[in-house]
Amino acid sequence: MSLLAGLTLRIVAVAAACLVAAALWVLADTNRLVDSETAATAGRVARTLERMYMLGSSGMTPGSGYGRPLAARQAVAVVSVMAPGQCVVFTVSGDTDRRVCSGWNEFGPTAPAWFRQAFALVFDAGAPVERAVPVHNGTPGRVVATADRVAVTTRAWHQMRVVAGMAAAMAAGMAVLAALVVGHALSPLGTIAGGLRRLEHGDYTGRLPAFRTREFARIAQAVNDLASRLQRTTAERAALTRRLFQVQEEERRALARDLHDEFGQCLTAAGALAASIQVGAPAARPDLAEDARAIGRITAQMMATLKGALARLRPPDLDEVGLEASLRAMVGGWNLGGGSVGGASGGGRTTFDLDVADDLGAVPPQAALSVYRIAQECLTNAVRHGRPSRVSVSVARSHEGVALTVDDDGGGDPARVTTAAGFGILGIRERIEALGGALTIGPAAGGVRVSALIPVAAPA
Repeated sequence: MSLLAGLTLRIVAVAAACLVAAALWVLADTNRLVDSETAATAGRVARTLERMYMLGSSGMTPGSGYGRPLAARQAVAVVSVMAPGQCVVFTVSGDTDRRVCSGWNEFGPTAPAWFRQAFALVFDAGAPVERAVPVHNGTPGRVVATADRVAVTTRAWHQMRVVAGMAAAMAAGMAVLAALVVGHALSPLGTIAGGLRRLEHGDYTGRLPAFRTREFARIAQAVNDLASRLQRTTAERAALTRRLFQVQEEERRALARDLHDEFGQCLTAAGALAASIQVGAPAARPDLAEDARAIGRITAQMMATLKGALARLRPPDLDEVGLEASLRAMVGGWNLGGGSVGGASGGGRTTFDLDVADDLGAVPPQAALSVYRIAQECLTNAVRHGRPSRVSVSVARSHEGVALTVDDDGGGDPARVTTAAGFGILGIRERIEALGGALTIGPAAGGVRVSALIPVAAPA
């Protein structure tokens, strides 16, 4: 759920709670008003009857026996001072109890039955109120006023509908206006989320604007500071990574030189010695000649392995030979079985292809060396982690840089290659990021495709 929706629902919930509270207040106030009117009705009727019997202006005295005309005059006088929806039972000087009720049609249609029952459970509607009626030279009378329950609930029902309707309309208006105001106030969150998403994708150049709201302005400033720090850190790491690769190449050349000068000479001497032993072995010792030939074969095999290691440690001179020729030599070595490393080789069952679409002569040395090393690592990974029958290498030059693509049909999983814990893909990724390029790993026809874009010029 979005923040705007959550806040709007909270506002609606608060408005609904206020609506319920307003309805309960209206019902309680109506019940209190009815109780007050009942008490007032009882008092007014008692005073009216008292004046009728004590003043004597109307000739009414206890037991005077006026009969029905007197009862009618009493009823008219009593009803005239009663509140709507009230009923009164009065007795004066031992006369018969008389009950009169005032109309309540002005309250509107009768309330529903469920509302009348709920109202009766919560409020004591229609509680009777009794008053005494003093009579001159007679027995005191009494007046009992009661509010009609149907009239009370009907009155409460209509008042609650009016107030609840107004409150509901106000609550709906407040919810709509609050949603508009809150939505406008939270609009910077989309911009902030976009800035954070750019940081997630590695774009540290964008900056968030200064917002009017102080809290959002502080968040934007923090995001901008973080982007600046990440930009500096990334630039420093890229520079350090480039320097590490330079040192790595220097160490490889030094190691290749030592292997060539020391180990290579030792293997050459061992081979020459084995050949000499084979030639000088007496005829009576054929086993000695056979051992010498075995030593020669082992020495030759070790020499071939050493030549492959030297080729991987020290690539051809790209300034003199060129990137395209170096790539063709490397791919040709893999086709001949000389490109195996760490036990990985095509074993004669894998065909390696190279497709160069453009002239690579103008590629700078640093970018050319990176293309060569990335292609070398991709070929090694394709053979080491799969069983491909064909590995295709394509190189193209564009205004953005050199695009290198390596496809294989070895049945690998791109997701596992992307999240692999090995150092091959990690080294490729770090090399490309240090040069400001891009790496993409995706599916190919039956295998994995590794695509790399290496800028022709290293970033400053």
